[in-house]
Amino acid sequence: MRRRLFCTLTALALTGLWAAPVQAQANYPTRPVKILIGFPVGGLLDTVSRIVGEKLTTLMGQQFIIEARPGAGGSLATGALAKSEPDGYTVMMVNDNHALNPATMKSLPYDSVKDFQMIGFVGYTPLVFVAHPSLPVKNVKDLVELAKKDSNLSYGSVGPGSASHLAGEMLNGSADIKLQHIPYRGGAPAMIDLLAGHVKTMFLSPVIGLKNVEAKKLTGLAVAADKRLDILPNLPTMKESGYPVEASYWFGLMAPAKTPPAIIAKLEKALADTLAMPDVRKRFADLGAVVQPLNSKQFSSYMNAELVKWADVVKKAGIQPN
Repeated sequence: MRRRLFCTLTALALTGLWAAPVQAQANYPTRPVKILIGFPVGGLLDTVSRIVGEKLTTLMGQQFIIEARPGAGGSLATGALAKSEPDGYTVMMVNDNHALNPATMKSLPYDSVKDFQMIGFVGYTPLVFVAHPSLPVKNVKDLVELAKKDSNLSYGSVGPGSASHLAGEMLNGSADIKLQHIPYRGGAPAMIDLLAGHVKTMFLSPVIGLKNVEAKKLTGLAVAADKRLDILPNLPTMKESGYPVEASYWFGLMAPAKTPPAIIAKLEKALADTLAMPDVRKRFADLGAVVQPLNSKQFSSYMNAELVKWADVVKKAGIQPN
């Protein structure tokens, strides 16, 4: 009798232990959710995260709070995410640096694939190739011809290992030229020198490019995307120009590995619903960004392809990880 009672109580206890996390997942979220970003407040990634976070707050009934942890090319925030409890209450709006860092940094405090679960891809902002108006060029072909005559021709970037850096290396490889890379510590100082003519070319975000091209402070050469941008319809793609360079600032939502599938599914659906909203698409278009919803599985495949792509670019360019 006692044994039967003991077994019954044990079974009830185990049922309760099993039911508790299942119930928690069913009710998720029951408190605010943090969205980590690896770069300072005020930048493109922060803006995108706030647009998405506002809608997720409405759809899921809990606040989605942006928390910036800048440093080390986004790897500080990514490392913090990897160590977070996999309960859905800490996620991250990851960007292209997640695919770039393994190829350009000697060591990272996490595994870029195994330590994370992708939730969904959000979209991307293709880089625009521009030149200082002092250069006698109107298109990429002119620039390449000039670069073959002038070995001192330079291009700026927002930092070593960034998309703007590696886009230049892709062009060097495809055009068989050697633009000299001038790295800066962020976009602001790079733009100051570009506009002053101290550095002659750069791959930069389309909104900044549009503003300065319209003001005739820069010459637009091409967009590093597979299709033209709505805000720059007359600017050809790099591929149209004869050089298949594709590079962008992209963004997507991810969680720590072992986050319950039920929670990932809830976030995945809410994100898809967010990206289908006309006002969200309009706000992204105003940033020069293209909304491209991908589900968890598709985002994982995209990430794997990006890791391979940039590792290959870095290897061919002879860039040494630091």
